[in-house]
Amino acid sequence: MDIFGTKSPLLFAFIFCIYLNSNAQNKPALVIHGGAGTIERGMLSDSLEREIKSALQEALDAGYRVLNDGGTAVDAVETTLMVLEDSPHFNAGKGSVMTKKGTHEMDASIMDGSDLEAGAVTGVTTVKNPIRAARGVMDKSPHVMFAGSGAEDFAKTLNLEIVPNAYFTTPRIKKNWKESQIKQGDSTPAEKKFSKFGTV
Repeated sequence: MDIFGTKSPLLFAFIFCIYLNSNAQNKPALVIHGGAGTIERGMLSDSLEREIKSALQEALDAGYRVLNDGGTAVDAVETTLMVLEDSPHFNAGKGSVMTKKGTHEMDASIMDGSDLEAGAVTGVTTVKNPIRAARGVMDKSPHVMFAGSGAEDFAKTLNLEIVPNAYFTTPRIKKNWKESQIKQGDSTPAEKKFSKFGTV
């Protein structure tokens, strides 16, 4: 299946794990979504397309390894998403879209469908893997969401990896940010519609 159409979603990471009942055996299936922005096929070089597909495959392989080793669906989702957060190709962690001020603020959420427990963080700026912080909120706090400095402080209590905000900047994202600053206010309604991006 060609995951890249004329306008391909690239910048969002969304993952869930389900168990399919087939011949009385539960078989896990990981489903990932690598984009919620719009990118023209002409903007993708062959080498970049290969890198993106490779990163998606790496994420799936990591999640399946967790499942094959007896990990839970939530473990598999967290692991899969960490691969996407560490890749510069998605709007999750490294490579996240920049704010108007030229910094990065990230969100992540996770939910366990078996008991409807959930956790989320929003507006984190130095947590290398926001999904780990969201998992921590679900598993190690009585809360559902932490925001901003409260989320950062909570991540530190979990000894999660903290990085400078500049870690999340990539040359492509910086270039896009600079271009967006120049175009500010000149966009047509259609351009504005396709300039919005999702996050984890």
